[in-house]
Amino acid sequence: MPSTRADLLLHPVRLRVVLEASGSDVTAADLAARLPDVPQATLYRQIGVLLDAGLLEVVTERRVRGGVERTLRLVAGAGTLAAADVADMTPDEHRRGFLSFVGALIGSFDRYIERPDASPGSDPMGYRQTAMWLTDEEAARMEADLNRALAPYLANEATPGRRRTLLSTVLVPDAPTDSEASDEPD
Repeated sequence: MPSTRADLLLHPVRLRVVLEASGSDVTAADLAARLPDVPQATLYRQIGVLLDAGLLEVVTERRVRGGVERTLRLVAGAGTLAAADVADMTPDEHRRGFLSFVGALIGSFDRYIERPDASPGSDPMGYRQTAMWLTDEEAARMEADLNRALAPYLANEATPGRRRTLLSTVLVPDAPTDSEASDEPD
């Protein structure tokens, strides 16, 4: 079992399972279809680790061809790290976690763009980077405002006419330029 919550969540395969399970119930077969590059034995092993750790839960079981198919759900709040977990991480752990996240993001985008029905011009799809000047308090307020704005949409159930849409955010304090650094108080 991983020694920290960060170790648990930021493993490349487990992170991808958590991201794929967010917002919808899934079976191992669903995950295998969404993560075709992950060997089946590895996928099942990592699902087991997430179940044992209480991040995934079994919501239903049904008999399928002599076996049992379990439908899994991400436990509410289980897909995130607490501020204390993040503060305890080393720079290398942050780097590994971010690379795992970016790898999962690239995989999701690649699966979308390769679909025959992908329509980047009309689908709710985009990617952009915006620079803002924020104090730490303004950044915290912006994050809280975004969370409040997203809350009603995060509560939506999977129904006909709705498709799972991924929203990925990355906030990175930019390094100050030489002129900005010289403006900082000593």
